[in-house]
Amino acid sequence: MHLGLVIPRTGAHDPTDLAIDAEQQGYDSVWMGELWGTSSVVKLAEIAALTDKVEIGTAIVNVFSRTPAVLAMTAATLDQVSDGRASFGVGTSTPTAVENIHGMTFEQPVRRSHETIEIITKILRDDERVDYDGELLSVTGVPPVNADVPVYHAALGPANRRVVGRLCDGWMPHNIPFSELESAFEVVERTARESDRDPDEITIAPYVPAAVSDDESEAYDAVRGHIAYYVGSGEGYQNAVATQFPDRAERIAEAWQAGDRGEATGLVTDEMVHDLGVAGTPDAAREQLYELTAETAIDRPLVTIPEQAADELAEGTIEALAPVSDS
Repeated sequence: MHLGLVIPRTGAHDPTDLAIDAEQQGYDSVWMGELWGTSSVVKLAEIAALTDKVEIGTAIVNVFSRTPAVLAMTAATLDQVSDGRASFGVGTSTPTAVENIHGMTFEQPVRRSHETIEIITKILRDDERVDYDGELLSVTGVPPVNADVPVYHAALGPANRRVVGRLCDGWMPHNIPFSELESAFEVVERTARESDRDPDEITIAPYVPAAVSDDESEAYDAVRGHIAYYVGSGEGYQNAVATQFPDRAERIAEAWQAGDRGEATGLVTDEMVHDLGVAGTPDAAREQLYELTAETAIDRPLVTIPEQAADELAEGTIEALAPVSDS
């Protein structure tokens, strides 16, 4: 099984150390998000220098705070320093992150994604200088960098999924229920065929929120908190969860936004935990993860540790779900 790990942000562990351990435990890829506090690009360069085989990837960098040319150069440089082991995940992020942290207007996110990714892929792969005149973005005479780096997109809504079908090598959904992934991918598949692309060559690599503990309730509560945070923090995440759990998603978002985080977390049912993540004792969580990959269209699950529980559960979860743990 191809299994990746999104390196958690913790106060107790350096991301580079966790990545080195993940390589030794059999994970085939390590990925880093980027919201605030740490540059994923700098840390991934360090990880690349201190590992040998594990693939590295951004999961994700947003399409607002760096220009397409900077993103393309970043992808190519990560690929160079890792000897061809890089993948590049991008996404829109959220209005809160883009506007409050970066001071940019969160407008036309789907169009921004499309134009950014199209420019990135042209700069990475075209043979001639890149000219592009879009609705939002334009570049003129940019030399290509000749780097074959897979580009993934963390698309949720159907319009953004069409961007995946037209342009991307991989799809990184987060909080689309696993039971809905195959149906959601139909938009990607149809758009890919309309663009003369083979949808079978698009990797489905969802985030899989995961928590493992000998105390089953502790593990479940960690994933509950993760789901509640995302449903309450972004309309796109709420809409994704609502494809299977519309009433619960609305109630969770209302409670979270009213400041009642405990109520919001308590509204996440066991059914939601199982359809949106992996949780339980080591044996139970491993079985859930392997059943998930065997019974769905997922090509490459990306284990994601809930941040609010990462200090306590990260090491145990990474070890319990590692491919070598089942040998």
